[in-house]
Amino acid sequence: MTNVLVLGANGKIAKLATAQLLAESDAHLTLFLRNAKRLASAASDRVKVVDGDASKPTDLQAAMGGIDVVYANLAGHNIEAEAQAVVSAMDAAGVKRLVWISTLGIYDEVPGAYGKWNHQMLDGGYLETYSAAAKVIESSDLDYTLIRPAWLSNKDEVNYETTQKGEAFKGTEVSRKSIADLVNKLVADPSQAIRASLGVNKPNTDGDKPSWY
Repeated sequence: MTNVLVLGANGKIAKLATAQLLAESDAHLTLFLRNAKRLASAASDRVKVVDGDASKPTDLQAAMGGIDVVYANLAGHNIEAEAQAVVSAMDAAGVKRLVWISTLGIYDEVPGAYGKWNHQMLDGGYLETYSAAAKVIESSDLDYTLIRPAWLSNKDEVNYETTQKGEAFKGTEVSRKSIADLVNKLVADPSQAIRASLGVNKPNTDGDKPSWY
């Protein structure tokens, strides 16, 4: 049995990952979010719902007792501060394994016209903050996996491939359900992709921008 702390548990990918973990594993989950009432109905003998602020190490550390894997599905302008708080809390609690959702383009790894479009869409506060947060994670001594999804869709499909840090990003889109599936695989076998940064895309979706733009 694995104990998983889900940060940002009300997010779309986090909800999909939670449902899959409950269906396909015996994991016990702690769902961490602001205003825990939003997920109060999810509580069960395998699910604990806690209220907390992911930018506060004390809130995070209080939720980390007995935790084996931290899965962070955080977002917002303060994500660098949240990354610092997560690293600090995990160090203090002695928890090593972290799965961190980031975004494509943090290493300027998206080639061609799509890379230029991605910069136009994400520069000016978003890409910069996600890049800074990734640097905090990568500078830590944690056993992390960074996940860099392509542009996200709500398609009901699991179909993805990965690239490594240092490789050119492939494809333009991927389903949230695919990212949730990758999170579940990493929880099921936490020895995979240690201190790795994975680009994730749907195969054969190369182009200048995602299909819905």
